[in-house]
Amino acid sequence: MVSKVQVPEKKESQGFVYGALLLGWLIPGAGHLLTRHWIRALLLFTSITTMFALGLAMQAKLYQPNTGDMLDMLGFAGDLGTGLLYFIGQLLNLGHTAVQTATADYGTKFAVVAGLLNFISAVDAHNLRIGRKAS
Repeated sequence: MVSKVQVPEKKESQGFVYGALLLGWLIPGAGHLLTRHWIRALLLFTSITTMFALGLAMQAKLYQPNTGDMLDMLGFAGDLGTGLLYFIGQLLNLGHTAVQTATADYGTKFAVVAGLLNFISAVDAHNLRIGRKAS
């Protein structure tokens, strides 16, 4: 009786495997476009961008780096999660007013949560890209 030895299949070269992660962080949903999950990409782009825009419409505070306060640094990490949206907000000088109303505080939370959601979606796109997660 001859036993067959299974030879592992060669996987196709995936190229730069962190492309979906980086692109998904910079532009919400773009990592899923790279993995050809069109509907998921559209839903993520729409939800993250809308949350960030609603936050700014409610006079959200965009956190700055180097404030020294631990909660501000965590808020900055959350805001930075929105990728290019954060940098565009900084370039347009948005989110620099002092929080004076309750809606502004909610807006700040909207912006931070949009960034955190984008971090999660970028990691999801990376897992789809490397095959760790099935469609």
